[in-house]
Amino acid sequence: MLNTDTFFGGAPEVNASAPGRVNLLGEHTDYNDGFMLPVATPQRTLVAMSRSGDDHFHFYSPTFDNTVTFPYEGKAPQGYGSYIEGCIRLVQAEGIEVPPLRIYVDTNLPVGSGLSSSAALEVATLRALRMLLGFELDDVKLARIAQRAEIEFAHVNCGIMDQMASSLADETSMLFIDARTLEHRLVKMPPDSELIVIDSGIARKLAASKYNERRAECEEASRKLGVQALRDVLDPSTVEGLPSPMRERARHVVQENLRVLEAAEGVSAERFGELMNASHFSLRDDYEVSIAELDDLCEQLRAQPGVLGARLTGAGFGGACVALCRAGQAQGAAAAALAAYNKHGREGRILVPVPTEQKGQ
Repeated sequence: MLNTDTFFGGAPEVNASAPGRVNLLGEHTDYNDGFMLPVATPQRTLVAMSRSGDDHFHFYSPTFDNTVTFPYEGKAPQGYGSYIEGCIRLVQAEGIEVPPLRIYVDTNLPVGSGLSSSAALEVATLRALRMLLGFELDDVKLARIAQRAEIEFAHVNCGIMDQMASSLADETSMLFIDARTLEHRLVKMPPDSELIVIDSGIARKLAASKYNERRAECEEASRKLGVQALRDVLDPSTVEGLPSPMRERARHVVQENLRVLEAAEGVSAERFGELMNASHFSLRDDYEVSIAELDDLCEQLRAQPGVLGARLTGAGFGGACVALCRAGQAQGAAAAALAAYNKHGREGRILVPVPTEQKGQ
């Protein structure tokens, strides 16, 4: 594997980074113009960047031990290079001259765990471009460009939450986001609480196909209800006349939006935990994006002293679970839940609190 000095032949011109995100409430609401409450992860993606000195782009990632090289007017192959190329081409579309570049990407975000490593890559790339080339780009517009890069170049029809969280969130506050207006504000975490995040060890194999299916079901539900998006449905009983499975999909989205709005106004840690549990059950039963391993991991978390609520986080069908815990008890609760979960031959791992051996990496 190459290090940065070898790849650049010295130090890079700029370094930038961006965090992943853990969504605490508001799952599958962003593409329904709804509301979300993510928080940034301690894990981050680093992008180092320099002008290339030739007429090619050169990308390297030790995560994949893979070099991507293509001509200035060419196209990156699908993979991590397509996310980076998307950011570059969309910056060029803003009228900014971007020279051929060497870009080195390193991350301690687990890929495929539902913590949005792709958004972190896009936001870190755009931050590095902004720094290297000295152009103006506010953090909301940066998130919008990052989202377009993922849709148009990586062909993932994502909502805006991941990029907004990576661009604007921090590790100590929740970021309330209105997907329709992009209104956002930092919201205090529930008092005397801390988070646990555990990767289930199950990669999200069905997430992309099922994501597009769920999105289409929600759009059809909106049409049948005569609204622009499900965020415009304020009374949950309104959806009960829809045929299945649109009824269940819409029920989840409408109730999930109400959970976010309640939590964003400030609730006790106990109430927040109840809302997280309700969110998971809704994702499991109405939205049908959970799997047995995620359900078991959440149950193991809820069984631990101090844990107030747990849910899957991300698109589902694998990835990570997040729990709210009383302050000071997260380390022990996470270890006990993981041990119980891994008894069945699984390979889950604790992401938050960051294990001692990983700190400083």
